[in-house]
Amino acid sequence: MEATNEVGIVTAGVSPHPPIIIPEVGGAEVERAASTRQAMQELARRVKAAEPETVIIISPHAPVFRDATAILGQPRLEGDFSAFGAGRVRLARENDLELVELLEKEADRLGQLTVRLDRGTAARYGTTDGLDHGVLVPLYYLNEQGVRSKLVAMAMAFQPLEELYAFGQGIARAARASGKRVALIASGDLSHRLLPGAPAGYDPEAKRFDQAVEAALKKGDVDDLLGIDPDLVERAGECGYRPLVILFGALDGRRVRSEVLSYEGPFGVGYLVASLDPGDEDAARSAGKRLVERRAARLNERRSKQHPLVRLARETLEAHLLGRPKPDLPDEVGPWTNRRAGVFVTLKKHGQLRGCIGTIEPTTASVVQEIRQNAISAGRHDPRFPPVEPSELDDLDYSVDILGPAEPISGLDQLDPERYGVIVQKGGRSGLLLPHLEGIHSAEEQVAIAKQKAGISPHEKDVRLFRFEVERFH
Repeated sequence: MEATNEVGIVTAGVSPHPPIIIPEVGGAEVERAASTRQAMQELARRVKAAEPETVIIISPHAPVFRDATAILGQPRLEGDFSAFGAGRVRLARENDLELVELLEKEADRLGQLTVRLDRGTAARYGTTDGLDHGVLVPLYYLNEQGVRSKLVAMAMAFQPLEELYAFGQGIARAARASGKRVALIASGDLSHRLLPGAPAGYDPEAKRFDQAVEAALKKGDVDDLLGIDPDLVERAGECGYRPLVILFGALDGRRVRSEVLSYEGPFGVGYLVASLDPGDEDAARSAGKRLVERRAARLNERRSKQHPLVRLARETLEAHLLGRPKPDLPDEVGPWTNRRAGVFVTLKKHGQLRGCIGTIEPTTASVVQEIRQNAISAGRHDPRFPPVEPSELDDLDYSVDILGPAEPISGLDQLDPERYGVIVQKGGRSGLLLPHLEGIHSAEEQVAIAKQKAGISPHEKDVRLFRFEVERFH
């Protein structure tokens, strides 16, 4: 595109970030992703033609917080590829702190939290203020084409899609308020499960996620992007969906000429490069209100399909947090009032674990009492998380696992992580892992995590193993 006197977001792009497409990292292997490399060069040329004064890059590999957006705050932003064997490849840019401040003000106006990561705050959170590869890969190609603008490097948060979208709208307002020409790049890879042996395992449905994203980008259709089935997003094992939602939020209410420059997945991970050219305002392309309405409809549909035991867990935690009496028992749970078993209650928020507490053996008179007890514990007493707040209740997904009896086994060959949970014991220490968990694909992984939970050395061989089955309800 040709530069104009326009300010705000003047161009946008979608960039994958595999270090292997950096020649100094990938060597001869870079040719296996030649289409991606050529498309990245073309995207960088288009960004240069727009003459941005600042480039904003949203990376899923910057420090990510559950409920806050991290923005790097050092005056000079630096990073290298030493983690990938190419430490001599180092990139640095001046941080646009004026724009960072405007972004923080917009987030505050939206009621959203930000964390400015300089050296001090990064040390306090036990993280880094350096540029990660999600920023460095697109920056490498921009640098190669002579783009020397200032940089704003930021992460995304694990928040509802409508909040991410609203944050994108805030980015657009901050960019306009800066009086500068700004380029916005969403860095992210698509499915990590395209092929057997892929980094996150293989899922035959993963390709459908990539196809849905590619189709939405070819049309520049925000509703198609936001309408992708959340279960499909989770199965893809992706890292680029949230940055894309923020990017589309930043282009809300504008006509967009979108072009997919390339797509391929030679290593089992989807690499998509796209250029988005924002144009005039178009009220029909404003999706913020529709997104809020869609969220409410999804919530109502999800709750209408909840199993009575899951509804009991949800209503118990809600009553506890809101100061209401305990809910009455649904008629459908009658058979469970006379059964005793260990029970785990799991809470997830936006696909991420938010709490999980359970009992291996029954500690109360019935399964329903076990559910009530563990629902409150999962929400308030899981030591890995801060207690759930009432404002989070509408964002929680629940599942209930009722444990069958544990039986001793002699080796890993008697485990199947899809069917059986595992208990690992050594002396007085014990660790449990439920079956059919995302990202657990082998008995070895299952036992290793159970050992970690028990505080047992990963190299300890003299342990007792038990397996059990569960009835899982959603």
